[in-house]
Parts: sequence; C-alpha cells; structure tokens
Amino acid sequence: MATSKIRVGALEIKPRDLALLRGLFECRVMTNEHATALYFEGKSPAEIKRLQKLKAAGLVSERPRRAFEPSILFLTRKGLVLLQKEGVLNDYPSFELPQLERRARVSDLTIRHELEVMDVKTAFHAAIKSEANFEIKVFNTWPLLNEFEAYRPGDNSEKVLVKPDGFISIQDKDAVTEGFAYEFFLELDRSQEIQEILVGKAGCYFEYYKSGDFAVRNGASSDDYKKFPFRVLMVLKTAKRRNNTAERLLQANLPVSKQFCLSTFEEVIRDPFGAIWVNPTDYHEATKGTLFDPDRQSLTNDYRQQPEREVLVESKVKKIRLLES
Repeated sequence: MATSKIRVGALEIKPRDLALLRGLFECRVMTNEHATALYFEGKSPAEIKRLQKLKAAGLVSERPRRAFEPSILFLTRKGLVLLQKEGVLNDYPSFELPQLERRARVSDLTIRHELEVMDVKTAFHAAIKSEANFEIKVFNTWPLLNEFEAYRPGDNSEKVLVKPDGFISIQDKDAVTEGFAYEFFLELDRSQEIQEILVGKAGCYFEYYKSGDFAVRNGASSDDYKKFPFRVLMVLKTAKRRNNTAERLLQANLPVSKQFCLSTFEEVIRDPFGAIWVNPTDYHEATKGTLFDPDRQSLTNDYRQQPEREVLVESKVKKIRLLES
C-alpha cells in the first residue's frame, strides 16, 4: 500500500486517511464520531478539521439528513478510485465501480443496523486499549468477507448462506501464550427476528465449526477443526431478549451452549471485555429448579412479560469475560 506523497488536489493523503477510506469501503457507513474514535483517536479540533478536508476533497460524503440526525459518512466514487489506484483494495473481492457505489444506497432500517454494528466495533477498539496483553488484529463488518454456507439443524438437504455482522480476531501478546487468537463472529440482534431464526443460525455456526469448514478457511485440514475454535457473540436489545434467546437455544438441544456468548447492547457499548457475557449453560444453572427453568417452559415465540425472571437471572447468573482462558 502506498502511503506517502499521494495528493488529491492540494491535499496530501496521509496513512491514516487511507485507513479511514478503507474502513468506509468495508463498513459502508459510519458517523463522524465513529471516524474520529477509530482513526483519529479522539475529537480534537485538528482531527475534526482533517475529516472536513477529506470531505472537501470529494473523497468522503454525507448522506442527506435532518438537522437533529447524526452525520453519516460514505465513500465517494473519487475515494474508491483512489483506493483502487493505491492498491488498498487488492485483498478484497474484485468489483466494478458501479457495484461498489450501490453498496452505499441502502434503506434507513439497514443504515440503523449497520451504525449499531459500528457502535460495537468502536466500543471494542476503545476498550482494548485497557487490555495490555491483547490487540485487535481483525474486526471485519462487511458480510461478504465473513459469510459461509452450512446446513440448518435437522435439514441436510441444502446448505444455507449465513452472513455474520462481523468477524473479530484478538491476538494474545503474553509471552507464554503469544500467537493465540481469540476469534468471534458477531451477531447483532434485529429485534424483529423471531427466535427460531436465531436458533437456526446457532445450528449453522456449530455445523460450520464441526464440519471443519472454518479450519479450511484458515488454511488447515477439516480434520483439524478442534484446533480452530470460535465463539459467537450475540448482542441483544434487552436482558429479556437475551434470556429468551438463551432459553430457546437450550430447548433446541443444540451443542452450542459454550460456543454462544450473549449480552445486551447497552452492556457491550459500556465495556465489551467486562464480565457481561452469558452462555446458555450458565443461564440454565441460574434458573434450574425454578419456575423459569427452560426444561419447564413450553416452546413458543409468544413470550410473556416475566420481570421476576429477569431479576432472578441478573442476581444468580455467572457472567464471563471474553478474554479469559
């Protein structure tokens, strides 16, 4: 990647400018706040001014918005051409410019979801600064880079396409375990999805692991699948939604209890590396023998309000950290 003496008009392009443009290419949209936090390490006047210069140079633009809405950035054709010219996109699938431009034209509903994904990404990058022994090597949010095919639970007739919201690889820098990577797929809850869709995805993730396809993706043999573990981070809107999902995963009898980690959007934004994650096994332990034991609940997507359950779970469930052994 060329990173010096690149000019667009009177503006000399710096390495972090290319990093921002590449980030916009990959994630499609982000706010000013995302851009300054991820690529300019804060919100100083100089950093905000730099972003304005990139807009003035025609490399970045904003979606139309109302006065009270945040500025939503996207990469322009001029920015795409610059990235192609400098070889920044050589590691990505090959696309024609019109195809890439169409990626920026999405619905308001999709935009809201993708901005929430960026909220999560920004939270991870901010929090990793406090984890001296770890660094984020990869945090991809473009579904095309992370998608895979797998069989749904109980249906081996045809594979389905799964498009995760993100893939995260965190490197351990400790002298004893140096080189070990914690790897996660990210699923950010769309609250309109019924629980059966979430359960179906869970089965697909387990199949992806057990079949060895993830090991093959990493350049190994499918027989070595146990050497390539990953977890799925499911970020739910509320504690109620988290508990409903944990319950349904248990009732589905899928062997994913330790592979899935569930939390709420609010907790993840506050501290993604804190003790905020619940796996279905620990949820079962917290509710075992109570009225809310998944073994005593009927299979339904029509969930009643159960505030007592939410209080019970919060007081008893064991929550884990992502970067523990």
